[in-house]
Amino acid sequence: MSDRSPLPPVPPDATADAVTPPESPAAPAQPVLESRASLRQPRESVASLQAVAAVLPGLRWLIGLLIASIIIAALYFGRDILIPLALAVLVGFLLDPAVTRLKRWGLSRMLATLLVVVLALGALTGIGFYLGKQVQSLSADLPTYQNTIKQKLRNLRALSSGPSVWDGAIKTYSTVESEIAKAAAATEKRPPRVQQVEVVRDEPKPLEKVVQWLDKVSEPVAMIGIVLLFVILILLDRDGLRDRLLRLMGGNLHVATDALDEASVRIGKYLRMQFIVNVTYGIPMAAGLWLIGVPGALLWGVLATIMRFVPYVGPMIAAVFPLTLAFAVAPGWEMLLWTLGLILVLELISNNVIEPWLYGSSTGLSTLAIIMAATFWTALWGPIGLILSTPLTVCCLVLGRYLPGLQFMEVLLGSEPVLHPPQRLYQRLLADDVNGAIELAHADIAQRLPAKPSAQDKAGAVADFYAEVGVPSLQLAYKHHTENATAEHRLRLSNGWEAVLEELAEEFPAAQPPLATNPAPHVLCVGARWEIDALAADMMAHSLQLQGVPARSASHALTPALGPEEMADWGQAQWLVLSTFHTQPQALVRQILRRVRRRYPQLKVVLTLWNGGPAVLQEQALARLGADAVATSVLELLLRMAQLMAPDPAPLGYVAAALPEDDEARVQFLEHSGALLPVHAPMYKEAVLKAANVFNVKYAQVSLVGHDWVYTPGSLLSNTNPPGAQPGLPRDLSICAYVVRDSADLVVEDVARDPRFSDNPALVGAGVKFYAGVPLKTSKGYVLGTLCIMHDAPRTLADDEMQVLHAMAEELVERLRAAHLADSSKDAAS
Repeated sequence: MSDRSPLPPVPPDATADAVTPPESPAAPAQPVLESRASLRQPRESVASLQAVAAVLPGLRWLIGLLIASIIIAALYFGRDILIPLALAVLVGFLLDPAVTRLKRWGLSRMLATLLVVVLALGALTGIGFYLGKQVQSLSADLPTYQNTIKQKLRNLRALSSGPSVWDGAIKTYSTVESEIAKAAAATEKRPPRVQQVEVVRDEPKPLEKVVQWLDKVSEPVAMIGIVLLFVILILLDRDGLRDRLLRLMGGNLHVATDALDEASVRIGKYLRMQFIVNVTYGIPMAAGLWLIGVPGALLWGVLATIMRFVPYVGPMIAAVFPLTLAFAVAPGWEMLLWTLGLILVLELISNNVIEPWLYGSSTGLSTLAIIMAATFWTALWGPIGLILSTPLTVCCLVLGRYLPGLQFMEVLLGSEPVLHPPQRLYQRLLADDVNGAIELAHADIAQRLPAKPSAQDKAGAVADFYAEVGVPSLQLAYKHHTENATAEHRLRLSNGWEAVLEELAEEFPAAQPPLATNPAPHVLCVGARWEIDALAADMMAHSLQLQGVPARSASHALTPALGPEEMADWGQAQWLVLSTFHTQPQALVRQILRRVRRRYPQLKVVLTLWNGGPAVLQEQALARLGADAVATSVLELLLRMAQLMAPDPAPLGYVAAALPEDDEARVQFLEHSGALLPVHAPMYKEAVLKAANVFNVKYAQVSLVGHDWVYTPGSLLSNTNPPGAQPGLPRDLSICAYVVRDSADLVVEDVARDPRFSDNPALVGAGVKFYAGVPLKTSKGYVLGTLCIMHDAPRTLADDEMQVLHAMAEELVERLRAAHLADSSKDAAS
């Protein structure tokens, strides 16, 4: 790509060059001095306020560090109380589902709690007795392995005392060391010999031994008792404790409830994942040791499963016992080597691959955060802190997600990327990391492609990358152009984007336009004024080329003094796509269009406003710009150009959805599923009202798409059909037909800006400005129709809201399936 014109400087404030009017000769001097003094006082106040504002960030950091130090000190010195409480909460998470299940079966909470606690204690006691019995059996067999151990130790001693390749080096080192010691003894006076004194303590009495033993046992017994008491109290008063936590977290019940729910879900999922990982480690361990021939293989498998609840340290402790037995049992070294290999393979697979991946995805913590948390909590609370490190860190993560003052904890501990894709790409370009930016672009596009992509899939993926990553990153560049960016930053951004676009153009070359009697007109994409306008024009030209349109982009953005030399090669173009990121582009666009129309009156102009506000996008404002069409996004531009350049425009003024390949089978399944029966109308009405209430929209409906007609039972839109006719509309007029065609979600934030639907009489007549629909998909993969929400004003829909809409659609499909099964059973019985 050729060099572009440099960015024009930002004009200074006009008020800076204003000339102060001269003072009147007749004015007295004293009032002037007083007025200047009065003006000086506000300036000094402003300066002092600015000085205070400059100090505030540092004070905020110091206060934060002080609060963190106080919290860490409280955790350390209060560990005797906090450790039992934390263990009790963790055990409560494990036992509460069983208590809840028993309560649903009709037991009181008191009885369910006692029953679950007794069963848990009984299971632990039984496992303890079994393990003790196994240990006793192994200890009885240990004397038989003494000869094998002695023989192996003799072999090791003989091996270590024999000649080796290091003998010469060792002898040389010993000789040098002895000579140095002799020289030191000759120069220093030998110290007097000190007589060794040995202190012999009296043998403790039996009563003293009992007291010492009780001192050692009382601490863990007291810990277990306190934990057991806390567990019972937590299980008995779970609802009350939850309400108290909600009250402590503030008056916003929505935020507090979401925080507690997310913490409980993440910790519960982590515990389940840990149990699954430990069991899948212990079973292969027991089976492998049994095949190798190590005694007590089942015991060591159970021990490995239990000890892996202690992160990092537990597996090493559990591996000592089977390795020791393998060393003692067999006279050779094969059993020991096989056992060591088994443990290493299991550790490599489980500890280094499965654990970080599963735990990180289930808890939302990054792998580095898990390791750092284990180190931190172990330093504070010892081995118990190591066990509790992940659940406690999950609680910190959730607090950081929902409390603005603790948001830094989510940034430090979370596994989700802290920068959005446009920000990451923009940062790579600012850092002059062109290779990193290219890798990000390739990775983003590859993620959007199916396993075996077609040319159309590649074109769509590249266009989506430009729409969701490329243009937003240029919007960031426009925002920071005058605030933070320096000349070096602007140069890096320009050169970096040129390299990225060249790489994408080589990786995804332009498609050849289809042969036709009337070839597609030539499209020229131009940036209005700034460098980022020209970069956006390059993206649009590449996107149009991938759609089969012969398009190209200008080598640079237009200069303020647009002259004939810049438009010399525009004669063959029939369409001009003018890109601008200016927030108030009216004067600039009118100036450019006047000069373009003066030289090329036949040239049609499509204006792309990447930062156009609501005032600019009003119909009256757009009409005054004088462009033939206006687009505000990549998708809108591609759709608008396809509509304007079509040799045979749609006769109805809008674009109807094409039929999917399996539409015949799909419609037959719909007709035989019973979904069209009038008996289901109350169910549809209930789902529609619930959707409109949940999403706070004006309209919602269930659309069942047939051959030529879309049935809308229970729709909140007014029915314009004749009395007695089934509610619905022709399939060609339905926006839901697009959801059925693609079997995917469809969100149209502004219907008036989408060329496919802006002239649709059904949508225009109903006043629909926003649409979001998800498919009603059966277990066999057939799409019956959609569950959609609509509104009379443009709006957006977040990802979590789309998940809610999906859940409502799945619930409706499940209710339809259950009703169909019930009807089939009645028919079979009759």
